[in-house]
Amino acid sequence: MAGPAAEGRKLSRSFSWLVLLGVLLVLAGLVGLVHTGVATLTSMLLFGWLLLLGGLVGLLHALQSRGTSFFWLGVVVAALNIAAGVVVIRHPQGSAEALTMFAALLFLTGGVFRLVGSVVVRGPQFGWTLLQGAFGLLLGLLVLFDWPHSSLYVLGCFFSLALLFDGLGLIAFGIGGRQIVGMVSDRMASGAASDRAAPGEKLDGPSGGETAENRQKWSDS
Repeated sequence: MAGPAAEGRKLSRSFSWLVLLGVLLVLAGLVGLVHTGVATLTSMLLFGWLLLLGGLVGLLHALQSRGTSFFWLGVVVAALNIAAGVVVIRHPQGSAEALTMFAALLFLTGGVFRLVGSVVVRGPQFGWTLLQGAFGLLLGLLVLFDWPHSSLYVLGCFFSLALLFDGLGLIAFGIGGRQIVGMVSDRMASGAASDRAAPGEKLDGPSGGETAENRQKWSDS
């Protein structure tokens, strides 16, 4: 049983690393919620570098597929990603203002559509859909009325909340995984112990293959 036990310990260590990563993400999210301006700039820089690296990878992939019908499309998409990444990295504050305006418009349009749809359809989730629409509309108006100052904290707040909830999810997953591995290991250990104590186990004696059950039968006869 050394093999399954070793695998169990390895899985337990992997889940422990997940818990540690989750704790780090939760701490980063809490720090970001306190310093939303720094979190906004950090998120924009990360977004810009992701666009730049994604564009470079897309360009290499397009160059490798020369002669196909998707070559020029891949080149154009990669060039757009590279250009957008460079702009975001060089002007993170202006990019944050543009993305905040875009997010406010998305909240507004989503809230209006939910409000109108809930009133027109009046389905079983009428109250919940109406509440979502009103919340989205109110959030969009608040962000839009405070723009461009809202760009200093809106994106950072969303980024920090994403880190926080992702970290909590990893912690829950890691703790649950460790508990499952522990339960399986205990079950396997108890099963191995019961197998060793089975009544049909061979006994050491002159007959070699004589079992405890057969010896009891012969003694009764």
